[in-house]
Amino acid sequence: MDVMRRSISFLILCALALPAAAADLVILVDTATEMPMARFDRYRLVDGIHRDVGLALARHLQRTPRFMSLPRKRIVRALSDGSADILCSYVPEWLDGSFLWTQPFIPIAEVLIADRRAPRPQSVGELAGKPIGTVLGYVHPEMQELLGEGFVRADGPTTESNLRKLAAGRIQYALTGKSFLDWRLKMGDLKLDLHPPLVVRNYMGQCAVSHKGRVTLAEVDYAVGQMIREGAVSAILAKYK
Repeated sequence: MDVMRRSISFLILCALALPAAAADLVILVDTATEMPMARFDRYRLVDGIHRDVGLALARHLQRTPRFMSLPRKRIVRALSDGSADILCSYVPEWLDGSFLWTQPFIPIAEVLIADRRAPRPQSVGELAGKPIGTVLGYVHPEMQELLGEGFVRADGPTTESNLRKLAAGRIQYALTGKSFLDWRLKMGDLKLDLHPPLVVRNYMGQCAVSHKGRVTLAEVDYAVGQMIREGAVSAILAKYK
């Protein structure tokens, strides 16, 4: 019995001597997101700005990164109930629900692209009543504000699907992120003849932090500040230009 007690005591002491495992940081990513923001392999995030930012934040927070890939419509619930901790490269206008928000640190430009077979729009106001390619579940408050009921959505599952509709002549206009457009031009696989893009709005993306998550807003915001000061954010963005 004494031998057993000594063995148990030894095992307990060994366990106490081991370094504590780092807690998880669960990072949400929308499965409709495309490069350079995200690339998935069977719904597993494998590349892109979302992944690099998430890894950097986890490192600064001394946590183990765990990416949760979900469709846009399920993101709010996961962040609200604490299943996920953070969602980055968003702005408050894009999400329904009450979340905590970090300082802005990721530049985002939304642009309108137009097929050269259609007249080149000089302003968004010219497109009232005309179908515009959008991604299902994405919100565009600036378009709604400018066009009201004249904002006619032609929803597709991804921006890539909207490019195919443009190429087929099914739509003449579409909304997209400038980073996505620039990436496709860089890859040289954009088989479309487009007018120069019209900038709809410039944003500075933030991270939404769950009220019920494993990290506080102060912790995430401090980590974001460290990344900015160290030049990590600029380095990540430069990698995909």
